[in-house]
Amino acid sequence: MTIRSGLMWRSLAAVAIGLLATSAGAKQPVDTGWTKITPGTLAVGADGKSHAPTCSGYPGTDPTFSFWTRKGTSKNLAVYFEGGGACWDNLTCTFPLNGNLPASIPQFFSPAIAAGTQPANYDGVFRADNPANPIKDWSIVYIPYCTGDLHVGSARKTYFNARGAVLPPPVAAALPPLPPAFAIEHRGFDNFMVVLDWMQKNIDKPKNVLVTGSSAGGYGASANFPWIERTFRNAHTYVLADASQGVTAPAFDTLGRTSWNMQLAPWVYGNDPTAIAGPDLLRVATAAHPHVKVAQFTTAFDGVQILFYDVMKSLYQYPGWSPNSAIDWNLQMLDTLQSYAADLPNFRYYLAAGSYHTLLRSPQFYLENSTGMPFSNWLTNMLANRGGTGGHGGQWFNASCAGCLDTPVAP
Repeated sequence: MTIRSGLMWRSLAAVAIGLLATSAGAKQPVDTGWTKITPGTLAVGADGKSHAPTCSGYPGTDPTFSFWTRKGTSKNLAVYFEGGGACWDNLTCTFPLNGNLPASIPQFFSPAIAAGTQPANYDGVFRADNPANPIKDWSIVYIPYCTGDLHVGSARKTYFNARGAVLPPPVAAALPPLPPAFAIEHRGFDNFMVVLDWMQKNIDKPKNVLVTGSSAGGYGASANFPWIERTFRNAHTYVLADASQGVTAPAFDTLGRTSWNMQLAPWVYGNDPTAIAGPDLLRVATAAHPHVKVAQFTTAFDGVQILFYDVMKSLYQYPGWSPNSAIDWNLQMLDTLQSYAADLPNFRYYLAAGSYHTLLRSPQFYLENSTGMPFSNWLTNMLANRGGTGGHGGQWFNASCAGCLDTPVAP
């Protein structure tokens, strides 16, 4: 395996920079209302199967899985799926995120829960002291991400060390040892089932439930919300996917994702998860739940989403819609957003200006206003059922920055 161009190499490095940036939260005083839970035993999931919690087990990392909860003062619940890249083949699984490595080394996924993880340190929707936070008094369950599978995998997969095919020998030799073959536990779905089992036993009849997540976690929210909606079927359910538009190369959907043994709600998606294309993960689930309000947030040229898409185009020799990957991604993103909005009366989007990646855990949650409607207000309106139908009327509407729905032109 070789990196076929300087652009590809720069993309890999930029992916690492972008993901490491989104994995850090603003430092705030530690909120003692948060509790860390480390499940140590098997749990029988909502699918009727036994599930054992674990992180990826990448050589040299801690496989222990934990999650965090905070009890609110209202009868409402928010479930947040953390992001952190993905891995699906020898190349992408050889190079996990590591803040100690230079940016010139490609890095694709979070292999373990980062040391010092504490949701109380994050900004955005985790700030219980900000009056503009629409979920400031909600109970929250924070599901970390350490399996490289978008929170939907249930497999142990062996990969082969690709360092020699990618890195100059002196650079590869300076890295911590990695055996020629190693196993990755793609157990994001198993971890979710364990957390859902805990929620069912410990959270009493929530009135409203928000299922959300950022980046890879946005896909986790999109694919897994049917399980949560069924568990708390008497609650009003809302879904928000932050920076996870599903623009992928078709070969990734049919070949790459098979490494994970994806587990999707069969009553929604059928019995063949590989038949569901990336953009259709949220579309199918939204159509199956017309009573659930569903939304997506993205910037017009999200740098990390574009770079992951560029990696897929390079790996699978996919021509896409344009030779310019940024234009290509933007065109497909716009097509998906507008087709969702046209076909799904319970769906809305917020399309922001710029190229930053995710906002739910950052101060940008309160600063974003490029559509003329502050995003925090827009989400408040969604949760208050202030929307009309078909994206029209009401205060929860399809919001876009000026000119962002226009067809882009390559420089």
